[in-house]
Amino acid sequence: MKLIAEMHEGDRISGIYLCKQKTSALTRSGKPYENLILQDKSGMIDAKIWEPNSQGIAAFEAMDFVDITGEVILFSGSLQFNVRRARIAQKGEYKPEDYVPVSSRDAGQMNRELMEEISSIRNPYLSALLKAFFVEDQDFLKLFQGHSAAKTIHHSFVGGLMEHTLSVARMCNYLASQYPVLKRDLLITAALLHDAGKTVELSAFPLNDYTDPGQLVGHIVIGAQMIHEKAERIEGFPKLLENELIHCILAHHGELEYGSPKKPALAEAVALNLADNTDARMQMLTELFGADAGRREWLGFNKFFESNLRRTDEV
Repeated sequence: MKLIAEMHEGDRISGIYLCKQKTSALTRSGKPYENLILQDKSGMIDAKIWEPNSQGIAAFEAMDFVDITGEVILFSGSLQFNVRRARIAQKGEYKPEDYVPVSSRDAGQMNRELMEEISSIRNPYLSALLKAFFVEDQDFLKLFQGHSAAKTIHHSFVGGLMEHTLSVARMCNYLASQYPVLKRDLLITAALLHDAGKTVELSAFPLNDYTDPGQLVGHIVIGAQMIHEKAERIEGFPKLLENELIHCILAHHGELEYGSPKKPALAEAVALNLADNTDARMQMLTELFGADAGRREWLGFNKFFESNLRRTDEV
């Protein structure tokens, strides 16, 4: 079976993939077709079944492992899989672990880096809060270690939430070292907790989809609620410090239209937004260019960057 990340335009493919999503739609002429998202451990690809009622297409649903045959084409600058034949794969024909994308970073090393960041916090209340999440609450830590940072946009793999969080914390450490206006302990605590709500907003793999709380409340508000609940159990936790930390969480997307209930009002909130946005966007570029694997100079228009993206020349 060819990995999705290794697929090229023009490839004829036959293999077993996880059908992550499946929805029915109609063409402009009213003809039915199926929209699919196929996944393996290397990534995901958009797929179409243009003849869903043909004899070669057996019935299957989202989250089924499907043995498919078809070809890869280029559509609007992105690879797309046109499915010609499909059947539900039988147990024993596949290993489920081969269909879960995993961080390339070592999980043990990331956990050690997380604990080093926590041990560097000198404020006793913020230190106690971080330990309440990552040391005393082993259920939370397990979820945090295995979660993605997003459904599809960036770091959408096992360990992605940890990888993204540590990257944001490293950037915040640099900013704190350069700008004395920043309170390092507050900023690093906010960096480590800014996406804590993702452990509730998104379900575990292989589904990695929005939960009911994720749809109704969202990870920003969920994270703020989690911090409030933990802080309440720490005797003497200063209310102003709690509100400053929660503000950083509420404002970390930077703009109301990007889902932040508040715009940044503290220097630490501004720094966190810059670090979070930088890591998310650079990871998006890394994944976009990585998926292309050097096959094209121009990748086409990307709606997130609002630009036609181009690979840098070798120097």
